[in-house]
Amino acid sequence: MIETPLDRAHAAMMDAPGDDSARLRFYERLADNELFVLLTAEARDDRLAPEVFELTDASYILAFDSEARLAGFAGREVPYAALSGRVIAQMLAGQGLGLGLNLDVAPSSILLPADAVAWLVETLGHAPEQVESRIKAFHRPAGLPDALLEGLDVKLALSGGMAEIAYLVGTETDSGRRGHMLAFIDARPGAESALAKAAGEALIFSGVDQGEMDVAFFAGSDTMAASLARSGLRIDLPKDEPQKPERAAPGSDPDKPPILR
Repeated sequence: MIETPLDRAHAAMMDAPGDDSARLRFYERLADNELFVLLTAEARDDRLAPEVFELTDASYILAFDSEARLAGFAGREVPYAALSGRVIAQMLAGQGLGLGLNLDVAPSSILLPADAVAWLVETLGHAPEQVESRIKAFHRPAGLPDALLEGLDVKLALSGGMAEIAYLVGTETDSGRRGHMLAFIDARPGAESALAKAAGEALIFSGVDQGEMDVAFFAGSDTMAASLARSGLRIDLPKDEPQKPERAAPGSDPDKPPILR
């Protein structure tokens, strides 16, 4: 059996039940991962009919992190929908349904109750705050936890075409406050919100306190960009934006999750 990122994140969480950072990383992987939801019938427009499994004290829909695992559970050809974990969580919000992940077919088999799904939706809904401050100096980034750096690697790998490059840099403001900044260079018009949200999620799921990293946007022609290049850690972003299907599939718009029926 091929080990998946969810398998590894789940194993780390189960090996350290008291480690909040391991738990957060599992939920981050769950939100970003593509999952295959078992349906009772083929999806129609933006409406899905997931198979609902009734247990003694709760009801769950089932999702798997590969088509092979879905087929292994079902034992036959079944209808399904491919959605990101974040879209599934949004779809389940307020429905009183939990999520059964990789049940009986993988080491990451787990039942996530409705309140865990609600927590994930609430966490993903946190938007970064806009603040203004004057930067007095840049310096090399230092002291950031590995969990944050790993989270940024994953998030920014999904940001193809949204900006040219990014720099992670240490900062000092006029007031003497020291911190860190993730600066995007030549962001595509309209992509700023998505990039800031991705950076914010990496911060939240790393377990680092809010305020430890700011996000900013600069043009490549800005003199500030040269200062960032001298002092910052350069992060090359994927150049190609993920191709979108000609016909919008259910869940392809994260702001409009599918409707249960």
